[in-house]
Formats: sequence, structure tokens, C-alpha cells
Amino acid sequence: MFKRLLSLCMVFGMAATAPPAFAANCADRSTVVERLSDKYQENLTAGGLRSDQQGSTLLEVWTSKATGTFTLLVTYPNGVSCVLAAGTDYFEELPAKMPLGAPS
Repeated sequence: MFKRLLSLCMVFGMAATAPPAFAANCADRSTVVERLSDKYQENLTAGGLRSDQQGSTLLEVWTSKATGTFTLLVTYPNGVSCVLAAGTDYFEELPAKMPLGAPS
């Protein structure tokens, strides 16, 4: 019984901590960036670092004003990028302008 339980824990533990590089939407970062630039005319618009127990990852927002598309990427320290989301009809919300002479 203990051997089965231990085996199950090891299998599920390895599956839970496996890198997402094996997912269909992941590839080497340079390949992903090249495709976003060439096929969708997207450029890096925003990004930031995210840290958790497994380490730091880079979150990126790629957008194109020409095509109206956007892509959210996560890049891992090993250089693998995965597409989290992609879509159309991208827009930017501009900050509200303060009227002239209004106190700030």
C-alpha cells in the first residue's frame, strides 16, 4: 500500500512540476517572437517579472495597432515562451486629461 501511495505521489508530483515546454503553445522565445513579429506585426508593448515558489517568469504583452491583435506571453528562465492568451480588437485606454486650471 505504501509503495502505491508513494508511486502515485511521485507521478502526480512530477506532472505538476513539469515545465510547460511540452505544451503545444510553447517554443523557444526567439521562435515565438519571430512569429509574432512576422505573421501578426506585433511588438512588445508591456511586461514585468512575476515571482513564485518555482522562480521568476517574464510576462509580456505583444500588440499590433495595424492588425488589432494581441498576445500574452510567459517566458521561463530556460528560454521557453508560452502563449497564455491571444485575441483581436486590441485597444489602449488613454488616461483622462485634467482640465486646464484644475487643481491636482
